[in-house]
Amino acid sequence: MSFSIAVESPLQDEVRELVAELNDVLHSLSPPEACYHLTVEQMAEAGVTVWIARENGRAIGCGALKRHNAEIGEVKRMYTRPEWQGRGVGRQILSRIIGAAEEDGLAELVLETGDQHPAAWAIYEKAGFTRCGPVLDYPDSPYSIFYQKQLGRTSDAA
Repeated sequence: MSFSIAVESPLQDEVRELVAELNDVLHSLSPPEACYHLTVEQMAEAGVTVWIARENGRAIGCGALKRHNAEIGEVKRMYTRPEWQGRGVGRQILSRIIGAAEEDGLAELVLETGDQHPAAWAIYEKAGFTRCGPVLDYPDSPYSIFYQKQLGRTSDAA
C-alpha cells in the first residue's frame, strides 16, 4: 500500500478526528498537565503548516511545523494511526517538516515528546535530532523528552 502526504487545513472533520485520536493516546500515557497540545484551531493559525498523510483518501497520519520566530521552529502533532506505524509515514512527514524549516531559513528545530514513545524517539534520532534540556517555555518534567536539531543556516554566515 502507498500513501501521499500534502499540506492541508486541519479544519476538516477527518483531520479533527485524527487529532482527537492523537489526544486520546497522549492522555492515556501522561497526566493532562504534561500534555502540550495545539488545538486544531491553533494548528490553522499563521506560522503553522500541517501535513496530512493519506491512503486512498483516508487520513492516516499528521505532523506540523510551528514557527516561533525567524530562527526556531517546533515539530508538533506528530501521529500515525496504529495500523500504519512502522511503514515510514512518520519519517516521511518529519522529512517534509525539516525540509520546510530549511526552506524557511530556520536555524533550529526543537520538539517535546512524551517519556513513553520510543518509536518516536527513534524517528527523531535517525533524522539527526539530539536530546537536550527543556526547550522554549516548556517546564522540565519527568513526562517529557526534548530534542533539538541544528539546520543548515548559521547566524554568522557571510
